[in-house]
Amino acid sequence: VMRAWVLFSAVLWYLAGVKIYVKLHQDTPVLICMDVKHAKKEIVDPTYMWIGPNENTLTGNHRLNITQTGELIVKDFVEPLSGLYTCTFSYKTVKAETQEEKIVKKRYDFLIFAYREPDYSYQMAVRFTTKSCAGSYNDLLFRVLRKILDNLMSDLSCHVIEPSYKCHSVEIPEHGLVHELFIAFQVNPFAPGWRGTCNQTVDCEDITNHNVLQARNRIEEFFRSQADIFSHSFNKTLPAMHFVNHSFQVERLDTCRPGFGKNEGLHSNCASCCVVCSPGTFSPDVAVICQSCISIHVYGAKSCPTSNKNQQYKD
Repeated sequence: VMRAWVLFSAVLWYLAGVKIYVKLHQDTPVLICMDVKHAKKEIVDPTYMWIGPNENTLTGNHRLNITQTGELIVKDFVEPLSGLYTCTFSYKTVKAETQEEKIVKKRYDFLIFAYREPDYSYQMAVRFTTKSCAGSYNDLLFRVLRKILDNLMSDLSCHVIEPSYKCHSVEIPEHGLVHELFIAFQVNPFAPGWRGTCNQTVDCEDITNHNVLQARNRIEEFFRSQADIFSHSFNKTLPAMHFVNHSFQVERLDTCRPGFGKNEGLHSNCASCCVVCSPGTFSPDVAVICQSCISIHVYGAKSCPTSNKNQQYKD
């Protein structure tokens, strides 16, 4: 729900301990320096003061939009803007009989985190029968299959990475002992030239994730068609090397860009997001967690300036 508020830029009223997740390069929702109770009352001489993550008083500029009624919008949100935003709301109560004035102050805290969608890739596995575990034809089939798959998705800037195979002897009921190639590979959306698909967008994980999903679907259809060819064949004699029906397996793998990580416990309202690494943590590569580093005091760190990198925990 919280994430939906952010994505649709809805007005956000203060809630105690609220965490807000803003997609990278999007605007924050409207942050209101007042609770619902006071919003329904007449307010005398209200003033508003916003303090940002670096404990600096915020004033309006090209990135910060602060209204006279205390509403704040941070535009084009990026990693260093993450952190605690505090608003102090002051107003007066006036006794009608004596004109006695009293100043009342309320404080509202908002923890805002930049996030981005994870980068998707797909781990796949298939099996092919073969005449023997010894023979150059196994390598040939492996190379040809990889080329076919790369060609299937070349227009999507996706490609096969980390391909491998092993040959095993498999005993099948009523068929005896057969030899099979167990083939594994990963489909990745970052083939050479992939940035050309981004259409000049700053972050194009939405595009690359869409492309790799299309690639996944094409590959699944390819192997399904291989099974259909033999299941509808009038000649029931199968070639020595053929796709093993129902052997196609696929699993989505998520990775986060450097400076981001996942933590379902800490960020339960954005559990599937890659959230900016908090102070005290960093992520140097496309891992899924932020590692600890006590010398880091900023959000979105990509390296640890000391050797204290041993302990890891999810952030």
